[in-house]
Amino acid sequence: MQRRLTIAIIIAVVALGSIFVHASHAAEPQPHIVLVLADDLGPGDLSCYGGDIAETPNLDRLARDGTRFTQYYSPAPICSPARCGIITGQYPARWNITSFLQERKGNRECEQADFLDPVAPSLPRILKGAGYATAHVGKWHLGGGRDVVNPPKFAEYGYDVGIGTYESPEPHPKITATNWIWSDKDEVKRWDRTKFFVDRTLEFVAKHPNQPCFVNLWLDDPHTPWVPEPIPGKAEAMGATPKKLERVLTEMDWQIGRLMDGLPKNTLLLFLSDNGPLPTFQARRTTKIRGGSKLRGSKLSLYEGGLCVPLIVRWPGQVPATVVDNQSVLCGIDLLPTLAHIAQAQIPPKLKLDGENMVSSFFGKPIPREQPLYWEYGRNETSFKYPAGADRSPPLAMLHNGWKLLMQADGSGAELYNLARETEMLNEVKFELERAVEMGEKLSAWKKSLPKLPMAK
Repeated sequence: MQRRLTIAIIIAVVALGSIFVHASHAAEPQPHIVLVLADDLGPGDLSCYGGDIAETPNLDRLARDGTRFTQYYSPAPICSPARCGIITGQYPARWNITSFLQERKGNRECEQADFLDPVAPSLPRILKGAGYATAHVGKWHLGGGRDVVNPPKFAEYGYDVGIGTYESPEPHPKITATNWIWSDKDEVKRWDRTKFFVDRTLEFVAKHPNQPCFVNLWLDDPHTPWVPEPIPGKAEAMGATPKKLERVLTEMDWQIGRLMDGLPKNTLLLFLSDNGPLPTFQARRTTKIRGGSKLRGSKLSLYEGGLCVPLIVRWPGQVPATVVDNQSVLCGIDLLPTLAHIAQAQIPPKLKLDGENMVSSFFGKPIPREQPLYWEYGRNETSFKYPAGADRSPPLAMLHNGWKLLMQADGSGAELYNLARETEMLNEVKFELERAVEMGEKLSAWKKSLPKLPMAK
């Protein structure tokens, strides 16, 4: 009897402690939230993920000060749909964004929209409803540029301030002297863009000392072309080389250090990548994210090298430091419900999100993923870019309980991998036929549920 009573007391204390932990997070003042999105950055670009291309002491410090995740997945293996998933909390294919947004003709050929519909769910709009000042700083690539001259303005998505690059509705004049992504005529040179974006972010937060801020700080780096500051007396080598990438990463790392040092303590800082790297330099940039073999694939691929990218989260006194979470499976579509919870923001009750609230994983409690993850990339053979050779993947993928299935749109060519093996080289369909059939049926049903543009029907 006494033993049962003791166990009951222990259970009650643990439960009460859990309640207090949740209550303490809820009772905290709303934090500033700064979401840093690097462009085409792979795990091998950061030394804290085992990379050897560049030393990244400030990002290593960020990882020591917070939690580093090894199973974070981009919503897409290319920029525009990855960003769409982060903003909306939904699969980007639901908004007919499955490749990079470009000129109208190219968008039609890719069977996609010209810009993110402003009626879509919006993370900044939801946080703004909770009292946040909101800003977008940096690359947008969700509409605008080329011949798309009427994209929605930043305010329509819920931003108070919008500082965009060329591929945005409101390009900033200091970085868009010409009608293109970058130019040597820009007042802010290519190698100074990250500094420019960090400066604007710190200025925005400083202007709101009594109001929580949400900032999208979306970098151009380390997307090619790599244009580090020229060395006097030496000509820059043409093309993409590890040495040029090292210099770009070193500058980016320095600026992230400035950002960390300049933000108030009560700031939730997230650092992640939009998709995997390209070029990979023989998989040096997709190296050993979970301690195993190098990841297969690259940007433009639904293999792990195109989707599994760094995520580091820091919030002093709240997110535990020096933690590596190898268990939680997170995706960019989870950021909206997770950050809304932390910001004490209300998600409209009728809004159906694809992402899950993974807040417990931010606070040191790994959390299993309840629902599968789905991806689509490549609706036809002629208008999508693909990596060469073995890195080219089928256009559909699904991940659930450590198993990943890839297949063609008609259900053929199925590939099934146990991700505990890391390599995605041993196709286990014939050994796990029942599992493959079940997953294939779910993936096909998801594909059929996606809307299509009227001209694509």
